[in-house]
Amino acid sequence: MTVETGPDTEPAPSAAPLLPGPPAVPFPSPGAAPVSALHVSAPPAVPAAAVAASVGPELERILRGPSGLGTAGLALGRWVEPVALPQPSAPVEGVPVPGLYFHPIPEPDPVRVAEVSRRIKDWAVDEVDLFPDEWEGQFDGFSVGRYMVACHPDAPTVDHLMLATRLMVAENAVDDCYCEDHGGSPVGLGSRLLLAHTALDPLHTTPEYAPGWAESLGSDAPRRAYRSAMAYFTELATPSQADRFRHDMARLHLGYLAEAAWAETDHVPEVWEYLAMRQFNNFRPCPTITDSVGGYELPAELHALPATQRVIALAGNATTLVNDLYSYTKELAGPGRHLNLPVVIADREGLSDKEGYLKAVEVHNELMHAFEAEAAALAIASPVPSLLRFLRGVAAWVDGNHYWHQTNTYRYSLPDFW
Repeated sequence: MTVETGPDTEPAPSAAPLLPGPPAVPFPSPGAAPVSALHVSAPPAVPAAAVAASVGPELERILRGPSGLGTAGLALGRWVEPVALPQPSAPVEGVPVPGLYFHPIPEPDPVRVAEVSRRIKDWAVDEVDLFPDEWEGQFDGFSVGRYMVACHPDAPTVDHLMLATRLMVAENAVDDCYCEDHGGSPVGLGSRLLLAHTALDPLHTTPEYAPGWAESLGSDAPRRAYRSAMAYFTELATPSQADRFRHDMARLHLGYLAEAAWAETDHVPEVWEYLAMRQFNNFRPCPTITDSVGGYELPAELHALPATQRVIALAGNATTLVNDLYSYTKELAGPGRHLNLPVVIADREGLSDKEGYLKAVEVHNELMHAFEAEAAALAIASPVPSLLRFLRGVAAWVDGNHYWHQTNTYRYSLPDFW
């Protein structure tokens, strides 16, 4: 396979055309007007009923992203001609969790999926030596190319899609090799995560000790993947976006440590405790970079608004519970006892397995409705183009995440509760 040594390029002109995307929006120049010139203020609290009454078709398009509801109607960011995406079609495989609230999306563009899949495997095999030969089938079965194309429909190029794809694969390598069933263990996890985090957030030390740290970054597959994926990310992302991502990865690693502590003590948390852990051990780093993948930047002052942070947190929480629900039978079949929301609800509230699972569906649905209501309230209060585009991108990520879980029948199957 060809080794990638620099930024990606698009397929050769002879290849089939990729799904057309909007032109990349340039990052602000150092002399650009300060964000304060946008007159952005934290939005007031808006009751859910008032939000529901005031959300019109335009805001609904923002929330639902590329779900076929006239997505060409909003010229967000600096797009000149927003792309008219196709109407959603029935997925070719997979059955959705009955009663789960979600939005269907179109099948991701097969040409982009194939190109991202080719590039990510080249990167994993030739650049970072990510996995032994016997894990190749599992890597292919993860279908990360289809996942990322579905989650980022506004990515202007395959290069931008690859930013998210490498980071997703690297994050899963850390989870599998440090925490889960490919050599993972709760014992000593904190040390491993801390050292891996320095591949994202580099060590600043004296010349005497810097070489030892630099050498350590190539000592195992997760650290090699983190280092390489982050290097590519910082080539296209702004310093603010990179720092934002590092922060969310620290949140993720903190969640890993809480779950590991419970495993070491055989503790089943209260449901609220589990949900607190899941707010950190979740997908949040993925939707938080939706603007980087889209080729624009949500200014730091807008991203830091409490209302924006709440929307991102709700999106991360809801999408992570999608994983709990679709991976339920897979986790039950694995060694040991794996905590997920249905298991914790059943244990702590004295319910049957089926009742625990169905209540977990209700919790997910509540979080999804809260995400959409809060996003609508924020869009009404602060209709800044970059923020509207970011909200739409996060909603698209939410929908694409569900699509991937539903259709990845290689990894997931539903329990026999219906």
